[in-house]
Amino acid sequence: MTRLDDSPAGARMLDRAHPRAAPVVIRVSAEHLDVPFGLGTAVPRLSWQTEAAPAWSQHGYELSVQRAGAGEERFAVDSAEQLLVPWPAPPLHSREIATVAVRVTGADGAASDWSAPLTLEAGLLDPLDWTATGIQPPWPEDHSDDDRRPPLFRREFELADAPRRARLHVTAHGLTELEINGRRVGDDILAPGWTVYQDRLRTLSYDVTDHLTAGGNAIGAWMADGWWRGRYGFDGGTLNIYGTDIALLAQLEIERADGTVEVIGTGTDWVAHPSPIVKSSLYTGETFDATLVPEGWTRPGFDDSAWQPAKVAEFAPGTFVAAEGPPVRCTEELVPVAVRRTERGSVVLDFGQNFSGRLRVRAATGVGERLVLRHAEVLQDGELYTRTLRDATSVDEYRGSTGAIDWEPRFTIHGFRYAEIEGYDGPLEGLDVVGRVYHSDMRRTGWLSTSHEGLNRLHENIRWSMRSNFVDIPMDCPQRDERLGWTGDIQVFAPTASYLYDCSGLLSSWLRDLSAEQERFGTVPWYVPVIPGAPMWTPIQPAAVWGDAAVLTPWALWRAFADRELLARQYPSASAWVDQVTRLAGPSRLWNTGMQLGDWLDPNAPPDDPALAVTDPYLVATAYFAWSAETLSQTAAALGLTADAERYHRLHLEIADAFTAEWGGADRPLDQQTQTALALAVRFGLLRDQARRQEAGDALARLVRDGGHRVGAGFAGVNLLSDALTETGHADTAFALLLEHRSPSWLSMVDKGATTIWERWDSLLDDLTVNPGSMTSFNHYALGSVADWMHRVIGGIEATSAGYRTVRIAPRPGPLERASARLESGYGPITTEWSMQGEEFSLLVHLPTGVTGAVELPDGTVTQVGPGDHAFRASVEAVSGVA
Repeated sequence: MTRLDDSPAGARMLDRAHPRAAPVVIRVSAEHLDVPFGLGTAVPRLSWQTEAAPAWSQHGYELSVQRAGAGEERFAVDSAEQLLVPWPAPPLHSREIATVAVRVTGADGAASDWSAPLTLEAGLLDPLDWTATGIQPPWPEDHSDDDRRPPLFRREFELADAPRRARLHVTAHGLTELEINGRRVGDDILAPGWTVYQDRLRTLSYDVTDHLTAGGNAIGAWMADGWWRGRYGFDGGTLNIYGTDIALLAQLEIERADGTVEVIGTGTDWVAHPSPIVKSSLYTGETFDATLVPEGWTRPGFDDSAWQPAKVAEFAPGTFVAAEGPPVRCTEELVPVAVRRTERGSVVLDFGQNFSGRLRVRAATGVGERLVLRHAEVLQDGELYTRTLRDATSVDEYRGSTGAIDWEPRFTIHGFRYAEIEGYDGPLEGLDVVGRVYHSDMRRTGWLSTSHEGLNRLHENIRWSMRSNFVDIPMDCPQRDERLGWTGDIQVFAPTASYLYDCSGLLSSWLRDLSAEQERFGTVPWYVPVIPGAPMWTPIQPAAVWGDAAVLTPWALWRAFADRELLARQYPSASAWVDQVTRLAGPSRLWNTGMQLGDWLDPNAPPDDPALAVTDPYLVATAYFAWSAETLSQTAAALGLTADAERYHRLHLEIADAFTAEWGGADRPLDQQTQTALALAVRFGLLRDQARRQEAGDALARLVRDGGHRVGAGFAGVNLLSDALTETGHADTAFALLLEHRSPSWLSMVDKGATTIWERWDSLLDDLTVNPGSMTSFNHYALGSVADWMHRVIGGIEATSAGYRTVRIAPRPGPLERASARLESGYGPITTEWSMQGEEFSLLVHLPTGVTGAVELPDGTVTQVGPGDHAFRASVEAVSGVA
């Protein structure tokens, strides 16, 4: 290799640092929320970013806290920390509003200006704060009926004056949306979301000051079954999982100009009426009858004399929790890229993108008495193909039109790219349909772009699959009769997810549910929350890869977001899992008993038996046992639990020795020469001799090359292949694997028109027919876990300490000509941009204030850098291949 300069480091660094200026504090936040409203903690942790000259570093900070009746308090702290620092003041009270500002000091003790103030507000922190009474409909119901018509609830009240402040606190058994004076409250859907309801029922708080007026006012609530009592699960699902009755608990707190407070809470003074939503299901869709709408029912002056007094319903305020992450809301609208009318007269729409969401249909004329909306991910022979939905029919229906329509379903959601509308006979140009994209509204944090359009589309597909499946919990798929929080899926995908989006709050909440279910059932279930009883085929028993989510997911979040409180909170769950598997393995340290899913959906497995992988499932189980033990050791060390760290590290070494004694790799080549077995051995530290580890990496590279660079791994190995190759000197083979077009491969999906990641490598066969397997989803994120490698190796951004406080910048060009990456870390943006021109490699790097790193160039030189902008050049040998 030739070098472009004669500097001692072997590369030329051009410092393009910011002008020296006083530091500026920006993006002050509380917990994981940019808008900390309705907080569920009395001591919210605070974070901020700082923009400063490259040589500046934080040595201390000062917090200004202003509270009503207490004036301003200031708290100075000598610390370089700026992520999730402790609340400095006395704990907040329920409903209390505080304003926080931050300023920082450098080594010279000079302080910055104060940041813009952050206003935060506590929710109802004490169960006794809830004085309202829960309500449910008074009429009898057949609890075995799928199509129970949900209720509407309403109440009117008078206000002498417009309020100074008004807050609405609400939760439900089922799903709810509220209106005040005909105006929707909030923009979130599927509230209050899905948690393990018997342990944790989420409450939501809304600022409704502007909804109220002097004089008459009315509040009303739409309701639906949702996860509470709707049919959910495989093979027809289970009804009434959490209860048989829909119920509402709402507490409207109105503060008058004189400071007195009036509470309008649910109770028997509310009235109920059957809803125009005739039926609503998350799986099968929603039916709405416009002829049954009580016009004006959420406005004052409505005649509700025919309505019935609501019946008291029991809630358990001791289980109430506030939201930790963002709600599910519409984040984008898609217009069809193609619209056609079929011979039957129906209208088929192609939105050009598979997504989770709903249709909004508007037309001035031409709508019949019954408008039916059908949804599907793919077409076959020009028709919507719905076999893969199984029992989730995904049909929405609007009845009783007068010829015009402006409608969107309210309490359902579908995964689809294509839709068919039946019952519209007007001109196509008179039909206005948009696809409304719904998912948890997480803040995007990660970007990657390359010179290879196929890789760019692959990265977008991965991002779209994450968006589609992060709907309050991390689901496996958004379309069929499943949509469960499978633990194995998120375990392999968590590093990718935590780069692409700030999913810390959402996954923190879900991990609480994992712990609750683990405590209830004595092990980590395969999916969380658990759907109990028949016909769910999955037993609640320990299984590797899936149960390891208790250890590996909190660790991935720690690496990305540096939330020590989360890591400590989940430590008992993580250690309970490793201790349980230790007992199951016994003195042999081999986990070779019980049912295992193994390398699930190995492409070599038969379509009707995805667990029949070529890699021994007990090898997979033992390997993951070892890795969870080692990761738990690192977790304990991060928490200062030295004895535990040493104990679990010794356990890892014992398991590694048992692994090689059983399956080879120490005194002989690994018995199982499969992609997954070799990748596990390399990545999970199972081969303690480095020469043997290198031999396994070489064997993996040969295996991949001999297989035509096609993927031969399922869920247990897919996120490990590229790193196992790269770490053993075979980055060229890792690139060839990534860039292969023949199935099974990532780009084979792209070539077949995929806009999301599929469940199977060949969900669409080479002849473009749908895989005959009953499990064939076109929107699953797990196989997209390769994006983690893409971010670190192509983009070149890798955390070397929690929260990206220190980083390794080491992009490898491979056969690509250029790439750029951006990560919005807790400290600010980390960016890379590189290009290859002949044998000249150029790299631009930006690190935010508070972050330092090591830049490793492809020629092997390493340079330590601090905050600011830096440029490097080096001479490297070009790699032939796709640009």
